[in-house]
Amino acid sequence: MNELTINLKTDVKTPLYEQIYAYIKTDIQNGKIPYGEKLPSTRALSRHLEVSRSTVELAYEQLLSEGYVESEPCRGYFVAQIEELYRLKRSRNPAQSPEMPRKTYRFDFTPNGVDLNSFPYNVWRKLSRETLLDGQTELFRTGDSKGEYGFRNAICNYLYQARGVECTPDQVIIGAGNDYMLMLLSSVLGRKHTLAFEDPTYMQAYRLFCCLSYETVPVPMDKSGMEVKALADTDADIAYVTPSHQYPTGIVMPIRRRQELLRWADGEEGRYIIEDDYDSEFRYKGKPIPALQGMDAHGKVIYLGTFSKSIAPAIRLSYMVLPEPLLAAYEKKNRFIHSTVSKVDQRIVQRFIEEGYYERHLNKTRALYKGRHDALIEELKPLLGTCRISGEHAGVHLLLHFQNNETEEELIRLAEEEGIRVYGMKDYRIRQEAKGEATILLGYANLTETQIREAARLLIRCWKEKK
Repeated sequence: MNELTINLKTDVKTPLYEQIYAYIKTDIQNGKIPYGEKLPSTRALSRHLEVSRSTVELAYEQLLSEGYVESEPCRGYFVAQIEELYRLKRSRNPAQSPEMPRKTYRFDFTPNGVDLNSFPYNVWRKLSRETLLDGQTELFRTGDSKGEYGFRNAICNYLYQARGVECTPDQVIIGAGNDYMLMLLSSVLGRKHTLAFEDPTYMQAYRLFCCLSYETVPVPMDKSGMEVKALADTDADIAYVTPSHQYPTGIVMPIRRRQELLRWADGEEGRYIIEDDYDSEFRYKGKPIPALQGMDAHGKVIYLGTFSKSIAPAIRLSYMVLPEPLLAAYEKKNRFIHSTVSKVDQRIVQRFIEEGYYERHLNKTRALYKGRHDALIEELKPLLGTCRISGEHAGVHLLLHFQNNETEEELIRLAEEEGIRVYGMKDYRIRQEAKGEATILLGYANLTETQIREAARLLIRCWKEKK
């Protein structure tokens, strides 16, 4: 082959060498230039196309590096065998599955929201750039299955100072979100257990353990949290609790109840407590209560934490602190499972904690949420004659309890007519029925103070004027 006629375009962004490369590659893939065919020399093709020789050389080098051609010294370039090369074609009209139209709301009081506008984008960008500029090839190798030691050590120091958690880096395991951590924990524990859940409860964890074929039992709650006497009457040997801010009721478990729960766990060999400390960073009233794990003297508490609430949900970064007896089981059964969080992300969050950015971010976010918390309570005062507020001392949501024959369905419907989404307690109950009252959850983390005030006034109007 002495020449190739290629229609080169000079008025497009694609470089000339890429146009030559793409043309030859397509012809080779389609069989127009067969195996073994010799390509024109770089000198001849550059003269024919009226481009520089270096342009043609760049195109040939790209074809050579991808295996489409082979170079023979003193002879030139020849088409190679391409049967084993990947051929990825773009779909001009990708099939799109029809999406169900979503209901849009002016205001969404989701209890799972976070304020992404306060995310420290500049700091995160700086840490990401510096981490990648370090040029450490070690960052891209497979790391420790538990997570990188430096990151686990940073978490240990933070947990001890902020939550009173006593642990070593060896006890900490890093994973991509709480769902993964619970699935890993199920493998460590084995299936021969019955789990007790607070009722109402965090349904994601409840559904996950049900899907993993565990026996589960609901345990009623009182004003102090899970009723330990009712727990003792079940066959459960593992209790899943959220003592720092019960989800969804917002109850903060007092010291006495925590001690009763620990005594229950000490009562028999093989009993454990799973402590989900999902949003302990946000507390607005009263003296902070250390984590249940810090009171545990006999290795009975499995501690779960996450950065999803305090930094951003998309980070998908959680951690689990295993007591010594279960740590041995993990080392024996699960040490071979690779970490699900990249070393790059771990390094960024480690620096975020160690260099003081996390502390500053928490203080800023806590003040921001406190302002929204206070604004919501202030705007809801006109409703206090028909309902009461609870769960307002911690977390990022509170509850309204109506006792005048209202139903959750009716209150949700009336709010929806105003373009406001609110949430009912029924979605969090396992078996326990409502005791003569409707309960509505209002989260405020993802709304501004202005939005909260406007939405709260609309809620008061529609609920007070209901027929």
